[in-house]
Amino acid sequence: MRKIFKRTAAAFCLGLSLLAQAQPVAQPPVRIALIESLSGAFANTGEAVFRNLVWATERVNARGGVKLADGPHKLAVERYDNKGQNEEALAALRSAIDDGVTVIAQGNSSSIAAALIDAINKHNEREPGKRVVFLNYSAVDPILTNEKCSYWHFRFDAHADMRMAALMEVLKDDKALKKVYLIGQDYSFGQAVLREARKQIAAQRPDVEIVGDELHAMGRVKDFIPYAVKIKASGAQAVLTGNWGNDLTLLIKAAKEVGYEGSFYTFYGNALGVPAALGEAGVGKVIAVADWFPNTPGAASETFYQSFRQRFPRPQDDYVHMRMQLMVETLAQSLEKAGSSDAGAVAAQMEKAAVNFSGFKGSMRAADHQFQQPLAVAMMGRQGAPGVKFDVEGSGYGFNVIKTISAQRAEQPTSCQMARP
Repeated sequence: MRKIFKRTAAAFCLGLSLLAQAQPVAQPPVRIALIESLSGAFANTGEAVFRNLVWATERVNARGGVKLADGPHKLAVERYDNKGQNEEALAALRSAIDDGVTVIAQGNSSSIAAALIDAINKHNEREPGKRVVFLNYSAVDPILTNEKCSYWHFRFDAHADMRMAALMEVLKDDKALKKVYLIGQDYSFGQAVLREARKQIAAQRPDVEIVGDELHAMGRVKDFIPYAVKIKASGAQAVLTGNWGNDLTLLIKAAKEVGYEGSFYTFYGNALGVPAALGEAGVGKVIAVADWFPNTPGAASETFYQSFRQRFPRPQDDYVHMRMQLMVETLAQSLEKAGSSDAGAVAAQMEKAAVNFSGFKGSMRAADHQFQQPLAVAMMGRQGAPGVKFDVEGSGYGFNVIKTISAQRAEQPTSCQMARP
């Protein structure tokens, strides 16, 4: 009996050993630190980004994660609240690096992005063994891929000059427009928008008079009625603004309250409460530019959007951006080609990446790390109207794509003189 027991025990141990060898060792995830406003005035924008990144990483993980040299790794998004402040963002960056994160993601605020670029440049030079890459999905001040371009920074949104050029494709053909009011948030991005608006209006529609040109404190104005009164009194037939988040929603609500009937040429008029705030007043008047809209024609686009709504069915969660999905797909591709999560190896692959997802294509320009992709301009309309199958946030209003700009046409020159490691 003792011999039988010993043989059985030995066979059992051998079986366990073989089983252990057959099972791949679970590798730690590749962690993405989302450094974003997750509290305060712009918390809704941060939470919306978080949902996009979670959905994108879930898709990558469902197909087995990323295959690196030591085996498959899942992607994981970790939250770091910057409270909308530069210093908080820098503290969050330090915490993420101390936690061993190698991928940083941020976008809602160009001033924060600029601070992160400077800090990451210094950190990567000082500690080459703990380098990180910075993925930017929304900070669109052109300077970030021009004078402040960095080898470690990759922008996946079209910058302000690219978006402005797309808007001008529509504005220049609006022959009835004779007066326009410029208004924006008083920080680097808002200033860049107004600067480029003046330049492009002068070049393409010199007959249009700029009857207002002002900046306001970002995230601090609670009552936009005084601004709306000035806009109405100016006789402007259109407002051009780069405002986003609550600053855009409150501005348009105020304009509606004072009875302003002009158009709004916006960068972000298609999401986060704006269509609901406008209601009927926005139909045929609010114009937005983006990399993608839910009503973008094509079966692949519709399938993509329907999949997101199935994952996040609440109307208030209806905020999805193709560029954020392309960003995560680019990261996954770059990780696999690098074979590791080392920031230097990943950056070397990412600057030459090209991705194709749900029928949408994009590629990274190595010269300045500005992602190149098509852009679309859309007009707000009632759900059910031609071209408006889907509404936004359950508002009953959506956006009909009226013009598509190819990646080649959307491309802008760069003054980047990139320092490479």
